[in-house]
Amino acid sequence: MIKGVGKMNAQNLFWIGLVGAVIALLFAVVQSRKVLKFSEGTELMQKIASSIRQGANAYLKRQYSTVARIFAVVFVILLILVATNQLDNWFIPFAFLTGGIYSALAGFIGMKIATSSNARTAHAAHESLNRGLNVAFSSGAVMGFTVVGLGLLDVSVWFHILKYVAGYDATKIAQTMVMFGMGASFMALFARVGGGIFTKAADVGADLVGKVEAGIPEDDPRNPATIADNVGDNVGDVAGMGADLYESYVGSILATFALGASAYAGADKAWNAMLLPVAIAVVGVICSVLGTFLIRTKEGASQRDLLGTLRKGTYTAAILAAILAAPLTYFILGSMGVYVAILAGLVAGCAIGYFTEYYTSDTYKPTQKLADSTETGAATTIIGGISLGMMSTAAPVVIVGIAIIVSFLAAGGSLSTSSADYAELFNKGLYGIGIAAVGMLSTLGITLATDAYGPVADNAGGIAEMSGLGEEVRNRTDALDSLGNTTAATGKGFAIGSAALTALALLVSYVDVVKGKIGGEIDLALTNPAVLVGIFVGAMLTFIFAALTMSGVQRAAQSIVVEVRRQFKEIAGIMEGKTDPDYASCVDLCTRGALHEMVVPSLLAIVVPIVTGCILGVEAVVGLLGGVTVTGFAMAVFMSNAGGAWDNAKKYIESGKHGGKGSDCHKAAVIGDTVGDPFKDTSGPSLNILIKLVSTVSIVFCGLVISVSQFFLG
Repeated sequence: MIKGVGKMNAQNLFWIGLVGAVIALLFAVVQSRKVLKFSEGTELMQKIASSIRQGANAYLKRQYSTVARIFAVVFVILLILVATNQLDNWFIPFAFLTGGIYSALAGFIGMKIATSSNARTAHAAHESLNRGLNVAFSSGAVMGFTVVGLGLLDVSVWFHILKYVAGYDATKIAQTMVMFGMGASFMALFARVGGGIFTKAADVGADLVGKVEAGIPEDDPRNPATIADNVGDNVGDVAGMGADLYESYVGSILATFALGASAYAGADKAWNAMLLPVAIAVVGVICSVLGTFLIRTKEGASQRDLLGTLRKGTYTAAILAAILAAPLTYFILGSMGVYVAILAGLVAGCAIGYFTEYYTSDTYKPTQKLADSTETGAATTIIGGISLGMMSTAAPVVIVGIAIIVSFLAAGGSLSTSSADYAELFNKGLYGIGIAAVGMLSTLGITLATDAYGPVADNAGGIAEMSGLGEEVRNRTDALDSLGNTTAATGKGFAIGSAALTALALLVSYVDVVKGKIGGEIDLALTNPAVLVGIFVGAMLTFIFAALTMSGVQRAAQSIVVEVRRQFKEIAGIMEGKTDPDYASCVDLCTRGALHEMVVPSLLAIVVPIVTGCILGVEAVVGLLGGVTVTGFAMAVFMSNAGGAWDNAKKYIESGKHGGKGSDCHKAAVIGDTVGDPFKDTSGPSLNILIKLVSTVSIVFCGLVISVSQFFLG
């Protein structure tokens, strides 16, 4: 072949995924060893870090044991579905388990290095800002490259099992592997919801009683909830985020597998179309490694300077990936139109990242104006934050919309239904949308590194405060922490943007699977009552899910508020610093609250699409997927950006603006931040997992839904 590597070569080149996995995991090992060479500081710093580490490990142990029991039940259900011919093969239940295990492992490894890096970052910040950034970012890099390494490993191993052990062809492999994402999404949702409830219950409780009522600084050792707050940064913002981004990364590749096998089956290029997303991911790993070497700063750097150095790394990685993707796409698939689709995804990801920074960083006017609103109290601060979050949805929606249209048309899709080969062109266009999602997440290694370093910097600030390292060190860690809030919002923006593209690809896969099972077309017109009702149910699911996760934080936070007030009142000598608070009681309350509150919203994502389909048919499920994708995307952007802006408005005031710490403006900003905490770290980031989990659940259980709905509907 002049264009493309050919069928025989393509199907034998999937080993490059294993090479990419090895590169990523080895780099993660190198970065972890680099971090562990730094000193943990004084004996007191080591003691505090050890308490945080023990609390985080204890929570994850209890969370994983709870989730394991639920996984076992679902595993048995999947085995029954295979035995009754509702699922096609025996690999799906076992892939469900491996997806969950890898997702949990990604978060666990990230948390282990984070809890080993917090004191080291604080001690390094004692020397210089750049040294503190270097330690915290290297810790984040361990998380970032572990996620992409394990993702490529999972995809590559299962491909080779299905290809060389089971002997499946390209179409069968693609249809099977698109169902594998359910385990990763399932684990990610539990990790995000449970970790998010833990961290925000502790954060809200610590802020409301400590800062607002008692008037003591953030992370003051006299606050009984301060250890729980720092533990929460690790179990929510690190372990939960790692599991979240793992499933986003794997989900985009698997969805593109299915679309590629369908779009190019007739052209005998199915293997090529499936190889391309793996190859793009490997290139992204290499470019991300190169980008990490550009992350450095100078002493006294402003937030704009710090943002600039992180942008230099992430944008360089994206540019390199864009350059290398051109010959790679031409060589594998022989289509430069598909390259334009990849480019559209990369540009869309960077654009979403930029606008997320614009709305959440105190370098720009939106967050500065939000800080101004604190002059008139907490009510106007909350109104301003909600308004900012709602306004911030416009840019990502437009960006994703443009990326969808551009990638669809560039990959060969046609919007004209009059064409004789419309179906073939339509499928190629959909493949373009899928590969755009892969392009958007191709440099996830460095993007997630800039995100995951934030909680480490936050913990470092807490350790600096509790161990009395001085104002200069606290100022440096606060600068890194404020930057971390912005990069965390940026990472969530990438996840949410890719979720919209991936969910669309999964929706199409669902329709293809259903058509194959019923042997005909289905009525998806908006005038079909089942489709219309499904859309309403999907929209409702978004709001009910957000409500349940928010109320979970509320109830858990209330228990922390009551406990902190009790200790201040009943334990003599806390406020004078003569007696240590009972930190363990707050950690235990957060743990029990999070594990109790995470179950119902997580199971909702499984139950609702199955019940809807069984009652109203597969058409209603398609409507549900459309409804939850659209509303979930907008709601996730709104909540993540509003929460990030509230947090940075508070830090902007703490830097000396509007009266600084302890002022009335500061107290109003703290109230706004406590409202934003569950927005940005619990409900918002969980929604992007919800829309993909609902899709994969629908695909896996479509055989059951068809059988039951035909019984009821005839």
